[in-house]
Amino acid sequence: MSVLPDLHLHYVQACQNMSQPENPFIARVLQEADKNDEISTKGITLKLAGNNHLVPVPRVTDDDLGVLVSVLGQSAFVTGLDLAYNVLTDAGAKTMATFLQENSTLRYLNLMFNDIGTSGAELIAGALHRNESLVHLRMTGNKIGNQGGMFFASMLEINSTLEKLDLGDCDVGLKCLIAVAIALTQNKSLKAINLNRPLLSNQQEENTVHIARMLRSNSSLVELHLGKHGMKNFGVERLCEALYKNSTLRYLDLSCNNITCDGAKFLGDLLKKNQTLEILDLNANRIEDVGAIYLSEILLTWNNSLRALSIVSNNVTGKGLVALAHTVQFNLQLSHIYIWGNKFDQETCVEFSDLIETGRLPPGCTDVAPYKVDGEVFLAELSHGLAKHRYWAPRCAAVAPGAANASLEIVPVSEY
Repeated sequence: MSVLPDLHLHYVQACQNMSQPENPFIARVLQEADKNDEISTKGITLKLAGNNHLVPVPRVTDDDLGVLVSVLGQSAFVTGLDLAYNVLTDAGAKTMATFLQENSTLRYLNLMFNDIGTSGAELIAGALHRNESLVHLRMTGNKIGNQGGMFFASMLEINSTLEKLDLGDCDVGLKCLIAVAIALTQNKSLKAINLNRPLLSNQQEENTVHIARMLRSNSSLVELHLGKHGMKNFGVERLCEALYKNSTLRYLDLSCNNITCDGAKFLGDLLKKNQTLEILDLNANRIEDVGAIYLSEILLTWNNSLRALSIVSNNVTGKGLVALAHTVQFNLQLSHIYIWGNKFDQETCVEFSDLIETGRLPPGCTDVAPYKVDGEVFLAELSHGLAKHRYWAPRCAAVAPGAANASLEIVPVSEY
């Protein structure tokens, strides 16, 4: 029988030894972990995110982290650490980097939306040159800048363990994107990367050209996020040309770009031959009816691999939406579709209402729900979508990891 770790007791003792006041939030989470009967067999993720509570909690500081890692260094049961939305700075990053160099059990680390800068990024990326256990790292929202991103690009040339890396909203620049693309031509372990919202000063799409070149040779990447890149139809065409030769990428996120109906046609032509892509996110582009109808025709007659499509806020009217509804009715592989933010007419409302009420489109697989007023059908918005849990996830364990979530469990690397 395994001996339980007694994390809370060790934490209290460490606070006394280091003359550091206890953080009641950390203390409570450790007490809950001690009560978990499966901690010694399955491990546990300590959920210390500063935004996941209905009541305010004292956010984790650099000093709090110093005490916490001294406790975790003695416990092999903790395999995940969620420190999102706290107030960790570069000093905390230094503490975490030292911990990563010494720890051999932590598989998941979430540092999103703290105050870590370039020097902190350098320390954490440097620690991953040696760390051989961490599989999933989220740096989302830390303003590490272009130079900080370059350190992670260099890390990808050395590290062969990391499978998911999130550098979205980190203010990285063109040089970082190019360096990451070059690193991924050789890296064989990374399965998913988020490069959303870089800071780009030109409109020449040089970054997209380099990413496309990488996709021609990369055989491990499964999930790629390129949202808010200012991508136009030229960039989409370059990506599609590369994906004709790529047989591993299953999730492509092109949300919040400048893609029009011509770009949708490039994607449609790709889907004629590519039977690997399973999720396509075109949220907040402008494919309009022409693009929506073209995609619907391809998905109806040529493609049987795509499982999820998002065309949220694409200026599509009833004509294009009805075409997509007909496609969903007959293409049984297409299980998830997201359409909110477009221009619904009565026929659209009736068609999607029928899909939902007959069970063809379960409520958890779309972002609309039908209702009636004076006998007329309307659609209301549901809080579902491909990015539902990208920035926030409920703390309770009742929500399945793949429920209306970004990956639909395509990439089997979660927080656990």
